[in-house]
Amino acid sequence: MLFNSYEFLFAFLPCVVALFYLLTRLDRYDQALSVLTLSSFFFYAWWDLRYLPLLLVSIGANFLIAQRIFSTVAQKRSTGPLVVGVLFNLGLLCYYKYANFFMGEVTSGFSLDQIILPLGISFFTFQQIAYLVDAHRKQAARCSLRDYALFVGFFPQLISGPIVHHSEMMPQFQRSTVSGPGAVRFAAALTYLILGLFKKTIIADDFATYATPLFDSSQAGQALSTIEAWTAALAYTMQIYFDFSGYVDMAMGAALMFGIRLPLNFVSPYKSHNIIEFWRRWHMTLSRFLRDYLYIPLGGNRRGQPRRYINLMITMLLGGLLVKAPRMGWILGFCAMASLGLPGLAGFWGEFPAILASYNPADILPESTFRGYMVVAALGTVLAAGYLLWMLQKTAMGTPTE
Repeated sequence: MLFNSYEFLFAFLPCVVALFYLLTRLDRYDQALSVLTLSSFFFYAWWDLRYLPLLLVSIGANFLIAQRIFSTVAQKRSTGPLVVGVLFNLGLLCYYKYANFFMGEVTSGFSLDQIILPLGISFFTFQQIAYLVDAHRKQAARCSLRDYALFVGFFPQLISGPIVHHSEMMPQFQRSTVSGPGAVRFAAALTYLILGLFKKTIIADDFATYATPLFDSSQAGQALSTIEAWTAALAYTMQIYFDFSGYVDMAMGAALMFGIRLPLNFVSPYKSHNIIEFWRRWHMTLSRFLRDYLYIPLGGNRRGQPRRYINLMITMLLGGLLVKAPRMGWILGFCAMASLGLPGLAGFWGEFPAILASYNPADILPESTFRGYMVVAALGTVLAAGYLLWMLQKTAMGTPTE
């Protein structure tokens, strides 16, 4: 069910808001949250009922693992439950993202039914990994199964984010904060919703009428003129900008109708002064997740410049592979890695002799560790570049890559 569909705008959303408001007016806060939880499951099942059990199993399994983590942390026992939880989530995500790719590309001729990628699987997987990690760190609190299911499955953010954090959402499920949409709040929510709908249907979809035919022509083998190529590139640039911006506004508006505030997720990224600022403005909650649960655990910038840029490259490469489809994940991850990490690492390499002359190398990074990371980074770069060249070769020969 899309936010700009008639079913959502004129049936699902009004009915859920009306029922939620009625229950809160009757002081039945628990029932109101239960209705919101069940409505979110219905919203997800509308796309494909077969994948609702996947969401329910993911929520149930992670909830049980979280309870186990709380118990082991209290008893100061091993990190086994956390490892099991992270592997379970990543295994589920990688199966749905990469099973078709490996069966079709790597083991050609192996028969496998087409696996459809479930909507929002990256986002609700990341949210639950963050909750498990924070539970192990003693930075998350126990909650009821209903609240946990609503935290994961809340329909305004379920399909494409934002990737909400438990510390942002759980307090809003408390009885003292649950309320129906007052006049001022409802007006603000409706403004967000209408503005996002305008961006999506009027601006983004209009740009798509220019970009899509040109890209289709190019994919069919037709040569584009310089003007056509630039038109396609610029139109698509504006299409994805207003498409995502519109979705973010609609999600915030829909959530605010229930008195729930979602975090900012998109702040004019095309106004950025550099690529680093761009990543901080586009899908901000994804950048936050990658920073807090990949970049910082890898060491962040605490162990010298070479380790910093290597950590940055690893983070962006893994982020691309986990968020996007296989081929686009390689491309996005490799480009982000190159744009953010390689320039800084190259700059550091130029200053390396001077640094060695002034400091003990062990103060910057142990030599063996530094060499190990350089080997890993070099191998990753070679593999990514080789895969991109292989894709280009297949495209040039007319072999479909999707």
